[in-house]
Amino acid sequence: MSESSFVWKANAQTLEKTTLSAFLKAQGLADYAQLLHKANKNPGWFWDALFQFFNIHFEKPYKDILKTPRGPQWPIWCDQGKTNLITHCLERHRETPTWQYPAIVWENEQGQTRELTYQEVDAQTTQLAAGLLSLGIRSGDVIGLYMPMIPEVAIAYFAIAKIGAIVMPLFSGYGPKPLVDRLADSQAVAVITVDQTYRRGKKIPMKSVIDEAALSLDSLKHIITLQREKNTPVPHQPRDCDWDSLIHTTRPPVATALMPADAPIMLMYTSGTTGKAKGTIHTHCGVIGKNLLDVGLCLDLNPTERLMWLSDMGWAAGPKIIVSCALLGATLVIAEGAPDYPEPDRQWQLIEKHKVTLLGTVPTAVRQMMRHSSDLPHQYDLSSLRATVSAGEPWNEDAWMWFFNHVCQKRIPILNYGGGTECGGAILIGTFHHPLKPCAFGAPVPGTGADIVDPDGAPLPDGQMGELVMRTPSIGLTRGLWKDPERYEHSYWQQIPNVWVQGDLARRDSDGLWYLLGRSDDTIKLSGKRTGPAEIESALVQSTLVAEAAVVGLPDAVTGSSLSCVCVPHNLEEANEHLKLLIQSHLAKELGASYRPKQIFFVSQLPKTRNEKIMRRMVRAVLTLSPLGDTSALVNPESIDELRLTFTQSQTKGVQL
Repeated sequence: MSESSFVWKANAQTLEKTTLSAFLKAQGLADYAQLLHKANKNPGWFWDALFQFFNIHFEKPYKDILKTPRGPQWPIWCDQGKTNLITHCLERHRETPTWQYPAIVWENEQGQTRELTYQEVDAQTTQLAAGLLSLGIRSGDVIGLYMPMIPEVAIAYFAIAKIGAIVMPLFSGYGPKPLVDRLADSQAVAVITVDQTYRRGKKIPMKSVIDEAALSLDSLKHIITLQREKNTPVPHQPRDCDWDSLIHTTRPPVATALMPADAPIMLMYTSGTTGKAKGTIHTHCGVIGKNLLDVGLCLDLNPTERLMWLSDMGWAAGPKIIVSCALLGATLVIAEGAPDYPEPDRQWQLIEKHKVTLLGTVPTAVRQMMRHSSDLPHQYDLSSLRATVSAGEPWNEDAWMWFFNHVCQKRIPILNYGGGTECGGAILIGTFHHPLKPCAFGAPVPGTGADIVDPDGAPLPDGQMGELVMRTPSIGLTRGLWKDPERYEHSYWQQIPNVWVQGDLARRDSDGLWYLLGRSDDTIKLSGKRTGPAEIESALVQSTLVAEAAVVGLPDAVTGSSLSCVCVPHNLEEANEHLKLLIQSHLAKELGASYRPKQIFFVSQLPKTRNEKIMRRMVRAVLTLSPLGDTSALVNPESIDELRLTFTQSQTKGVQL
């Protein structure tokens, strides 16, 4: 990735208005660097200061905010304190102007809209919470959330939290098997779902998928269904319960359960490279603190502003945008369906119509936007945007500059956001206080002790690629893995003793900006040099020879490791041996002779998750005839079949290019 000159810098007037400037002033700190130093040295001070700044007061105050008697792997947060997330998401807004402010604005692919105020969300949350209690659901029970992005998904999340139960968000595109795996592992007692969702003009069933999964789930006692097609009967079984009946039955008001501050509120599974998915555990104080830090302090979302991020509850961004908007008194704009249907300009229409101020995206989605005319974003009034956020995977410079030029219009920043489900959010982040270079992050978030190290844990100098680690536990970190403490320690803390290894490759440049270069298990070692796949893929996409690429390293009997490229050409009919030679020559010229790929395959699509992450490990598995591992996050399984066929045909023909 090019370390070109800065392309954006906030002016003094903009900086002065940021929440981060107010926080620095309140703490008597000169700049972000001082904050980072003090927070990493004394994380307890930092988290306590953050809670105080955002006026977060627990119903029973904590005695110690951070204790580590068992080491950094098992910290104790907010010891002896009691609270509930809902107190700070909904109840704190009562008797304030926010109470009548829109909490959620929703729009479907046909342009139909709904709007709910904070008061309306709170009322429906309380009704659903009473209904859940009437079913015998209690504090500590796990409830699956298998729903599309509609207003009721936020109400369900809040209602589960209100009674002290544990929310388990599930990807809305899951089939029966991944649902069974997660619901069985968690021993979920209930699932909240809908009869169907809508995407690209099609009805996609959801209740029937849960019904099939339920046949294998003895622990599942209740399926609560929101029926969206009122004229279509939903098959009824003894464990079924209708959403409308549940919330419209008059019951006594439900008080918000007072929970230990570090009690679990969310169980979120993240796919493993091999074996079963990992259940990450997030708590009331952790979800509150981490969202205030990431979205309130760093990304600068303010009360009455509007955030839109076309995500899914099965990706960490889904719960994050619901919770952070409510904590901060902002409006969440959610659009059910695809971002480019019924027309490729749907996102830009939504921004103009709903006056979105903060837009979230992922680099792969931007590369898909680039296939359409660059004039599209310019046809709409995007002046309401103050910033954009990107997460999920590394950028390539060509896509970053396209988005910066045509969507940000060189006026507003792209705030990169890098972390993981296990972290509850970001390790690296962009802020208004950091100037921009293409693809770069501004800095680590405070209170993590983030560093870039070699395999032995020694810090690396600027310019060298290494493992991204945290030396300090963050309040947002998972509290182990569900029912598997040994796997937790092995996965994150034992590769380098007493240091959290995130599994990402990173580099810091001479100006102090940070870059993510891909997953460390995707690392390719060529001629003795470790290289992140994003660097090679970026060179390919920027060449305009192909639209997309996934690059993996494969074992080689002679060189130890060789490069294989799976490419999506602009036109499959033009995917021939000549194009392969052009790709080979381009990489050798741009990156060096050792980067000349040994194998090149052309396909119509790459295996991806719903949030557009490229599944390189599955590409590697196909090309090495290895097991695929956990495939539940894969949104387009047909891509694996196509790659297998392409690979098999190449082997049959003896083709090596």
